[in-house]
Amino acid sequence: MAPDVSAQLEKKKHARYFKRILQLMSSRTAKYDCSRMMLAFFSISGLDILDCMDFINPVEKSAAIEWIYKLQIIKEDGGSGFQASTTLPNEAKEYQCGHLSMTYTALSSLVALGDDLSRVNRKAIIEGVRACQNPDGCFMAMKNGSESDMRFLYCACCVSALLDDWSGMNKTTAIDYILKSISYDGAMGQGPELESHGGSTFCAVASLDLMNELHNVLSKSQLEKLRRWCLMRQTDGFQGRPGKPSDTCYSFWIGATLKILDAGHLVDSNENRKFILSTQDNITGGFAKYYDYCPDAIHTYLGICGLSLLGEPTLQPLNPALNISTRVYVRLQEIHKKWRNG
Repeated sequence: MAPDVSAQLEKKKHARYFKRILQLMSSRTAKYDCSRMMLAFFSISGLDILDCMDFINPVEKSAAIEWIYKLQIIKEDGGSGFQASTTLPNEAKEYQCGHLSMTYTALSSLVALGDDLSRVNRKAIIEGVRACQNPDGCFMAMKNGSESDMRFLYCACCVSALLDDWSGMNKTTAIDYILKSISYDGAMGQGPELESHGGSTFCAVASLDLMNELHNVLSKSQLEKLRRWCLMRQTDGFQGRPGKPSDTCYSFWIGATLKILDAGHLVDSNENRKFILSTQDNITGGFAKYYDYCPDAIHTYLGICGLSLLGEPTLQPLNPALNISTRVYVRLQEIHKKWRNG
């Protein structure tokens, strides 16, 4: 059966989908306990962008905030940050360590829930960011050795922006890593000499934007080539690489990149919207990677973000570089102002 291109956004069903994720993890998703904080972020920020934060009552918000703070790890050896889950036993403290992706999503979630970040040990977490940077400018996910690529450089930039403190990052080497990761086609890979990819291109462009260096380090011709590569990724929705099918998540990864590059108006919004809505589950809520696939948390969240970037009237607008709603970004700026005023 062909997808229903006239479908409307099932806001309430998607809100209930996110609420279920916050309340429990099924046996099928238990393997994602190592990313539990990120799943919570998808749900909390997703409800915020859906303008359905009332699905989380005050008692639940308070409980969620307390749970996130339990994930904060403070270590003297530079391993501070937020971890993914509370299921790692206290007896295994030597394995407890801050993770850049979880730190980024934890801080974003706290602000979305209305917390003022007053219990965040900003100094220790910035030292944790510093401990994750490699000599080549890129970042590991964790201090104690882990994979290292553009994703974690982006997360380090987000943590620095969220905490309004860039002292834990060597921007010069980070920028150099990004520039070395530009491929022959003008977009970015996960690292030098790797294939251009929609996700890593977003991470690189958003990182430069958060550093306020985008237009300083990329020439006009480089920016034009980058815009063209991104625009060429639209078929109906967006693909992540040439020759691949459209995938819901790239409506955010590529759509947000084009927004940062001031080229969002060049997207065929109608075709993109039709594609995104063709992947929603009209019964349980949620969005899938492709039409007729099972929905999952990341594609549900990024599908809604993609619709927000298109100006879907019932959704909250998005801050593309930090991937949070504009109103959460305004709240974050108010927190920064209080910090600066002592």
